[in-house]
Amino acid sequence: MELSVYGTWSGLPNKIASELFANATFCQLKAGDTLFQTGDEGDGCYRLDKGLLKVSLISPQVRERIIAIITPGAVVGDLAVIDGLPRSASVQAFTDCELRFLSRVAFERLAQEHPEIHRYLVRLLAARLRQADDIIASLAFLPAKARVAHALLALAENIGTETDSGGVLIPRIINQGDIAALAGVARENTNRILSKWERKKLVTKSSGSYQIVDKAKLKGEIDE
Repeated sequence: MELSVYGTWSGLPNKIASELFANATFCQLKAGDTLFQTGDEGDGCYRLDKGLLKVSLISPQVRERIIAIITPGAVVGDLAVIDGLPRSASVQAFTDCELRFLSRVAFERLAQEHPEIHRYLVRLLAARLRQADDIIASLAFLPAKARVAHALLALAENIGTETDSGGVLIPRIINQGDIAALAGVARENTNRILSKWERKKLVTKSSGSYQIVDKAKLKGEIDE
């Protein structure tokens, strides 16, 4: 399970990538602020320079499913610059964030000057679709315990910090509800799974932060 299927657009030539965001509008978000919601106008995309964002889908029962966590350097909302359709997901700031906004109008102007931009985005979207297929497969076929393990390991890989004891500390901004929403598992079930792992000393929780004590053993939980 990947935390993010959102690209950095790093495959573009440096000159073109710099030109795209050279005159972008700078904006800031406070932790908890919403960047955009499902159904909002798709008027452009954002590059995250600092902070963490989450991309979510909300069910009619107001149940959240986190489909990606966006880290600095990544671009979010780029489907809108391609098709101009309304936003397909909601994006909210996990932490204070700094971003640059590229309007669809500005993007189209530059894309006309550099046709290779569209060719690159086609390859990027193909890669994103393959990653999305992997996520769908994991949700369809893996048991709840394996999905929670995948979510924790993905968090450790992308935003975790190694400890002196060899474990990995997940930032305290990530709570149990976030882990459940990322794994696609009910919060009550996630709580039972994490509690069991705490008793087995695979995962600990201190001062609001989860720590993976032994990554290898946690990976082993996926195959049981």
